[in-house]
Amino acid sequence: MIQATSPHSFHIPVMGLGFTVDSPIKVAQYGISSVISIMDDHLLEDMRKIYSDKFNFPFQSISEKEDDYRAKRITAFLNLTKDIVDQQILEIHHKGLENPALLQNYIELLPKSHPLNELYQDFVKSPADLKRKKFESLIKWIQPGAIDVNIMTKVDKLNYDKNGSTLPREFSDALSALRGFAKSKLNSSVVFSAGLNPALYSYAEQFESFFPIDGKPAQKKIILKVSDYRSALIQGKFLAKKGLWVSEFRIESGLNCGGHAFATDGFLIGPILEEFKSKKEELKNSLSEVYQKAISEKGLSFPEQLAQFKITYQGGIGNAQEDSFLRNYYQLDGTGWGSPFLLVPEATSVDEDTLHRLLKAKKSDFYLSHASPLGVPFNNLRNSSGEQQRKERLEKNRPGSPCYKKFLSFSTEFTEKPICTASRQYQNLKNKQLQQGEISKKEWNEVAEKDCLCEGLSASAILSSGNTPRRNLNAVTICPGPNLAYFKGTFSLKEMAAHIYGKLNLNLDSDRPHVFVKEAQLYASHLKNEFQKFIASPSTKQENYLVKFQENLEMGIDYYQKLLASFQWETEEIILKMKEQLVSIQEELKVLKPSLT
Repeated sequence: MIQATSPHSFHIPVMGLGFTVDSPIKVAQYGISSVISIMDDHLLEDMRKIYSDKFNFPFQSISEKEDDYRAKRITAFLNLTKDIVDQQILEIHHKGLENPALLQNYIELLPKSHPLNELYQDFVKSPADLKRKKFESLIKWIQPGAIDVNIMTKVDKLNYDKNGSTLPREFSDALSALRGFAKSKLNSSVVFSAGLNPALYSYAEQFESFFPIDGKPAQKKIILKVSDYRSALIQGKFLAKKGLWVSEFRIESGLNCGGHAFATDGFLIGPILEEFKSKKEELKNSLSEVYQKAISEKGLSFPEQLAQFKITYQGGIGNAQEDSFLRNYYQLDGTGWGSPFLLVPEATSVDEDTLHRLLKAKKSDFYLSHASPLGVPFNNLRNSSGEQQRKERLEKNRPGSPCYKKFLSFSTEFTEKPICTASRQYQNLKNKQLQQGEISKKEWNEVAEKDCLCEGLSASAILSSGNTPRRNLNAVTICPGPNLAYFKGTFSLKEMAAHIYGKLNLNLDSDRPHVFVKEAQLYASHLKNEFQKFIASPSTKQENYLVKFQENLEMGIDYYQKLLASFQWETEEIILKMKEQLVSIQEELKVLKPSLT
């Protein structure tokens, strides 16, 4: 079995339903780890057909009439992905001696400091009689990147049988997805994002692959995407009590990220990373104590020295200087680079039309919207074909979307069986309320902003493969983080990797703020928006929340100012610019302060 041990310090996080659905097939062969969303089994089934044909693998469709078809589809797609990646790596192993270009493609993407660079040069320069021996020494290092999967814990509706009866809990969307991953051949990790789901986390306990057998690490691992230390501790302990070890805490900025945005209570990423850095041993000891007791009760054992975890960060990183500082100063084990890879066709699946729209977009076109039926702020692109379609439907007095996949059907406002707030059915009912004066125009506008993410976030993968989505639903919704506004042009995989490692500087917008400053600006803007809501509908609870939010935000800015004064990690010009921008944010916050006290 080929093991994934990535030689890279960065990974590509999950993006939408379809933008990274086939990223492992594109980049794992170069040792780069990436994450697949496994929430949309319809998309995975379509992509399995596409890639089975492309790589000459046999394909047999899995019908919705089959029992447990959702989990089976997920397992089948993940197994195919692994088989393709294994085949790609074996080609390097078997043909790399006679075709050194296969090795060169892998090695050129690595950081300059990686030992493989020296081994490769030694292999290239060695005489013919030593070539094979040098190659055999070198090839041991050639490993694929991880094929990780993502389950958004909030997307977990219950399902029904053909008679309309509710199926048992294990057939809900998230639990079925976990079962599909657990039964696959992958030796990788599931990333749980969007917070604790007790039923889902408890269900993982049912699968042997998540446990150490005979003292060996578990075949399947768990990664938690978290926003702060407290969340990591609570969720980590919940899992540890069940004998489930968290192998990585993937910290993501609350607002300076793509997809759904889960804002913290004003806590900025610098102080959050500082807390993880100072409390890493405390976290490890707390979790290890609970974990060792739990697996002992199950009759299992796991050497204490193997109970380790990684801490990584993702969200808004833009250049090698920021990446290097984050990893070194906060002692991180790696970083995630998401949105910039939407401009790398070799790594992600973005159709030509959407790519063109991204390149034409202005900074103001990247915005935080009400588009998600989950009711969580959602990063959106104003000029996307998905937004264009939504507006055209409103103009035709046909609000909402046909709802086929129903993954986000959670509203029981009008119906006993949950429906989606982006659906035509729900929006027609809300529109009637508007006509009858039961809701305000403002309330209606927020409802009308909801978009069909199930179709919109998956269409691009099908379109970019040269195929047509089912029912000809071609409109694409894309969810880039604010950082993408500063990247212009498309890039090769080699160029983006070189940019991350400082071997090449991509020409970014000169106005781009430092990752710390940008996040602080986003939080200041978020606070002002929340304050406007408070003015319209004041309450003591909301006032207390805003006061605490502002205090935390001000403490974060103060932290950065002290950091700049004591640790000059950037050029004088950048340091001066950051100081000015932080002072500017402080001045903005002072204007709010008198009104909140």
